[in-house]
Amino acid sequence: MAKKLTESEMPTADYAFYGLVWAGTTLTDRVDRALVKAHDLPVSWFEVMLWLASSPEPVPASTLGNSTLLSRSQVSRVVDALHNRGLVTRTPSARDARSVEVSLTEAGRTVFAAADATRREALGPVFTGLLDEQDLEDLERVWRKLKAVKAAQAEKG
Repeated sequence: MAKKLTESEMPTADYAFYGLVWAGTTLTDRVDRALVKAHDLPVSWFEVMLWLASSPEPVPASTLGNSTLLSRSQVSRVVDALHNRGLVTRTPSARDARSVEVSLTEAGRTVFAAADATRREALGPVFTGLLDEQDLEDLERVWRKLKAVKAAQAEKG
């Protein structure tokens, strides 16, 4: 039987990177399964709804493409699917005739609230219930550092 590499057999940076990938994949899969089972709502749809629910105004579709972990074409497909289910509206932008703005409908807000409760319930035993406030702050500090590098690179073009 093949053995697994242990933490001590990998350089620290490699093991830390593996840990981030493992955690992200594991938690995303757990949430996706819970959301699909309870609401027929893939995690990619939830992600778009999360950004929309956080905004008091309609959000340009291009902003969703820049904010989510999805590609712009994926965002477009997700918005189409959510629109077909009556969960979002698409309206022409008053600021840019080429742009569309997206917002949650009342039905979308209701579905989002239920899905968000499901997400929190799915993560409780394996994430938020295990980590204390300092752990969560440490994780936030790390991802903000990583995200800042990406933002700086995007500004440079």
